[in-house]
Amino acid sequence: MSPYFQDHMPGNVCFGCGMDNQDGLHIKSYWEGDLAICEWLPEEKYHGWANLLSGGILGTIIDCHCMGTAMADAYKSEGRALDSAPYYRYATGTMNIKYLKPTPINQTIRLVAEVTERKGKKIVMKCTSWSGDVQTAEAEVIAIQVFNSDASKDKNPFVK
Repeated sequence: MSPYFQDHMPGNVCFGCGMDNQDGLHIKSYWEGDLAICEWLPEEKYHGWANLLSGGILGTIIDCHCMGTAMADAYKSEGRALDSAPYYRYATGTMNIKYLKPTPINQTIRLVAEVTERKGKKIVMKCTSWSGDVQTAEAEVIAIQVFNSDASKDKNPFVK
């Protein structure tokens, strides 16, 4: 079984994390103990200012990393594998980002997410962004469970 959260989200067409989006960013997240890690090397086309990553792209990868983390954490808290049913999906409730330093575009970005609270369908996380040993951003992200494969799919805008 793949350790990457996104490999266990079939049909995911999201720009940031969807493996089924040929034009997407294709981030990959995995557990390192209780921390969720994502390492992603930007391409030049994602620059904001010259040599710097666009803040919107950084926000996108933080968002997608945290939604994958929420899903994986729910499975982990239930003591089950990423490829086991029922399947859950999460959407962003809120995301507050503080941009601390410019993020260079020519080196790998490391995201580190930690779950700080679980309450019903809500998972709260802290996520930091690193370029080398420089922290470039920090975020608080709230994920809300919007899909459970065991529940009715009627009137759910997240399911075709």
